[in-house]
This record gives sequence, structure tokens and C-alpha cells, in this order.
Amino acid sequence: MNVELTRFRVLPGKTAQVNEWLEFLNSHMPAVLDTLEGEKMYVETIFSETLDGVDYLYWYSIQGEGGIEVQDSAHEVDKVHLEYWKECIDPGFAPQELTPRVLMIPERVQRSMH
Repeated sequence: MNVELTRFRVLPGKTAQVNEWLEFLNSHMPAVLDTLEGEKMYVETIFSETLDGVDYLYWYSIQGEGGIEVQDSAHEVDKVHLEYWKECIDPGFAPQELTPRVLMIPERVQRSMH
């Protein structure tokens, strides 16, 4: 099981596109959830934050081993998701991986993830 929290910087002037992107994901949730199966993604959450006038998106995920990469997905919703990514995420900013220090998932929940 892999637990991640990563921060990505949004390109300047792309706030409206980010809002459109996140609304797209929310409004297509059944299709989004369907894509998670192949990725062996148990939990995926996107957070947003603005610091000193700069927008950031954070991805929190719990993923099993051996899932496909989103880039290899044949799902249309993933293709749209990646197009928004290319348009909105700053490729010149190295993603900031936060370090998990304590993982609190009850055993019964962990068992259901396998």
C-alpha cells in the first residue's frame, strides 16, 4: 500500500481552468470512480490552497500495488483529466512530496483494501 500527499503548483492565470477541471471531476464522479479500479486507487482526494497569491493543488492518495498509471488509461475521463493537468500544472515546479509520519487506518479497513 502506498500513501502519498503531493503538492503541485498551478500555472499563473489558470485558476478558472482549475475550477473547471475540479468541477468536471465532481460532475463525472461515476466515471472517475470507475477509473480508480484499474489504478488500484483506494482513496484519492484533491485539495487546493493559495499561499502568497500562488495556487497549489495537493493530491492525497492510498494506492495498492500493481495498478495502471493514469497516463496508460483508456478511459475518456482520464484523457480529459490529463489535458487539464497539462494546461494547469506548472512543469517547472518540482512536485513537493510530503512525508507520512503516522498512518492510522484500522486493520479491518486495510484488509478490505487488498
